Amino acid sequence: MKTDSPAIYADLKEKLMNARFGAGEKLKPAELQGEYGCSANTVRDVLLRLTKVGLVNFEMQRGFRAQYTSPEKRNDVTRFRTLLEQEGATLSMKLGGISWEADLTAAHHRLSHLEREFERSGDLADNPDNMKLWTNAEWSFHDTLISRCGSPMLRDIYENVYAQFRQQMVAQERDFGRSYFSAIIAEHQAVLDAALSRNVEACRAAIHDHLKRNYVEAKPLETAV
Repeated sequence: MKTDSPAIYADLKEKLMNARFGAGEKLKPAELQGEYGCSANTVRDVLLRLTKVGLVNFEMQRGFRAQYTSPEKRNDVTRFRTLLEQEGATLSMKLGGISWEADLTAAHHRLSHLEREFERSGDLADNPDNMKLWTNAEWSFHDTLISRCGSPMLRDIYENVYAQFRQQMVAQERDFGRSYFSAIIAEHQAVLDAALSRNVEACRAAIHDHLKRNYVEAKPLETAV
């Protein structure tokens, strides 16, 4: 039972990011209050906060629903995440010192360990606990990458965009198998190596290459008849 708002917020956010609720699934405060042992108003307040993050959709007369997903939405949020992360990493490489390098290396070590285990076992797609572990470790690495950017606003916006990205990606990805993690492991290593070497151009390219699988081709404009 999670009776305080911060705990309820964190739990619902994690479940939404990891697609524990289906896209467009109705979120009923009256039902969720029983799960969390709190009032329906508390749940409603938390859901309203999550609409500001972009993980929940609210419509008059229809209530709260888990955010809808689509390839186009995934594409849009991926492009915005790429821009923010590239800028945050560039600034961190300029402003971060040896403590930033140590923090980034530690975050990567944990992430790499988990991803290599999932590559070996293939135990992820149907295991919510492992998905949560992976999401938290992946977030920690990318958040640490931009953590010395010197802009609280960039970091706040990036956190919300990352949450939306994760929700879209997990909901739509169909293969979290060994080949998937083999590629992801190499991509994270490339980001780390470029960041530690303070190679801005290589780091920006590595971030793009890490995320490009989430892009979709732009639809051609319809020509007038």
